[in-house]
Order: sequence, then C-alpha cells, then structure tokens
Amino acid sequence: MPPVAWRRFDNCPRLCQNVPMKIIDLHTHILSPEVIRDRARYLERDGWFRSLYQNPKARLATADELVADMDRDGVDQAVTFGFAWADEGLCRASNDYVAEAIRRYPDRLIGFAVVNPRSGAAAIREVERCVELGFRGVGELLPDGQGYTLDEADVLDPLLNWLEEQGLPLLAHTNEPVGHAYCGKGCNTPEVVYRLAKRHPRATLICAHWGGGLPFYELMPEVRRVLARVYYDTAASPFLYDSSIFALAARIIRPKILFATDYPLLGYPRALRHLRAAELAEDDLARILGGNAERLLWPPEQT
Repeated sequence: MPPVAWRRFDNCPRLCQNVPMKIIDLHTHILSPEVIRDRARYLERDGWFRSLYQNPKARLATADELVADMDRDGVDQAVTFGFAWADEGLCRASNDYVAEAIRRYPDRLIGFAVVNPRSGAAAIREVERCVELGFRGVGELLPDGQGYTLDEADVLDPLLNWLEEQGLPLLAHTNEPVGHAYCGKGCNTPEVVYRLAKRHPRATLICAHWGGGLPFYELMPEVRRVLARVYYDTAASPFLYDSSIFALAARIIRPKILFATDYPLLGYPRALRHLRAAELAEDDLARILGGNAERLLWPPEQT
C-alpha cells in the first residue's frame, strides 16, 4: 500500500499531523496500450475524443501508470474508467480493459462502466455484464460527445431506472455555463442536471467538475431537496476555480464533495496542492479526500 496520505500534507498548519487520511480519487481515466499506441486511428473514429486528444501533448495513461502515480503520491484508491465513446463497441472494449485492471489491482482500483445510453437495451446489458465483473457504477458519461443531453428522458431514463433499482451511482460530465471556453466544455449545465435530478429523485448522481457550479444553488431550500442524492466531484478544479471553492462548498454540501483529479489530465501533486491551499479543518479535509467517497461507494448497509 502507498504511504498514508497525511505525510503529503505536512505543511498544512491546520491539519493534525497524527491522523492518517485515506485518499480516494473519484475520477480517473485509463486506456489500453493499444489505444494509446494507435491514438491517430481512434482520433478518426470519435469526434469528441479527437477534440480532447488531438494535441499529442495531451496525456493518455494505462492502469499501470495510474497505480504507479498513486504509489508515488500516496493515493490509496481510485475510481477508474475508460473513455465514453459514441460507439458502444468501443465502450465495451474500454470496459474490458478496466475489468482486467481491477482484477490486477483489486485493492487499488474501482471500476465504473462507460456506455452510450443511446444504445438502449444494449447499454443496460453492458452495465449488467460489468457489474458481474465487479464494477460499482457507471461513468463518466459524455453526453455532448455521445449525441444526447441529460434532458433527454427517452435516452437516459431506462438506464437510470435500472441503476436506481441496483443502488448504483451514475457519474456524468457537467460544466459551468459561463467563463472561458475549453475543449470538452459541453452543454450540460446546472439547470440541465437539476431537471435530471428532479426527474429521478431516487437516483444517485455524481456530477463531474463541481456540477458546473450547481452546489451553490443548494443554498435554495427547494433546490437542496431535489439534489439530496447528487454528489460533486472536484475533477480538474485548478483549471476551473481558485482553491477557496473547497471551503465555500464545504459550508453548503460537506458530505457530498468527492476528491477527484480527472487523471491523467491533472496529476496528484498539483491537485493536492490546490486542495491544501484551502487550509480546511481536519474533518472537512478527511471527508473530501476519502470519507465521503467511502460512504458513497460502500454504504453501511452493504458493509
């Protein structure tokens, strides 16, 4: 196992130095050596993949590289998945690679399945297959790249209904409606997520990238009720917000913040420095780094 996480925070004045904190990264991407080696061919096959990775400097990583970086930087476990291709066959191949990875690293990696909900029954069959292989959720869905929005009930409802019955979470890419443009920003903004949550009050939803700012609307009591089962991952935070977002969000949604990087887009040293700069109280830091994720992924009734 990697060194305990508190050793990475020895410069944080508000952190107790004697209590180890588990780190769980809720949002990482891995791809097979074949996809990485033949990147150009996959750039031709998927437009959203091309928009994100046509720059040869955009890093792709294997499962072995992810675990090596986790070891180096004191990260205990990571939720990992492939790329949410528009083509369901490519999604299945990504899931096969993740299944192999979680077999090799059962104590370190937690698999989520990528599917295209537009595939209908085929997508649900693929999730069923992945759950049998030990996967614990679905995501990260990329609605803009897969040809739908989170508002399309006919596309998403069958999958969400099945996930509700199984008690499994869905992680989806979401983004802020204002600010700078960037590759992959998309159109699934807070109001779209809100309508999805209102349509599926029993579903467990994880919004990538802070839900595009949705947590701050939870100051409205009626919105807070609708979003009771919505969580927020912190993937790519340094590219989007200054570090004060952690303390501000903790005052509103403390149990629902999930530490995440969007690895390999963001490495652990920068992500942990960004979080450390918020100078959070010890209990808030422990919740964000791993406590909230543990309760989400392994609810007390399942342990």
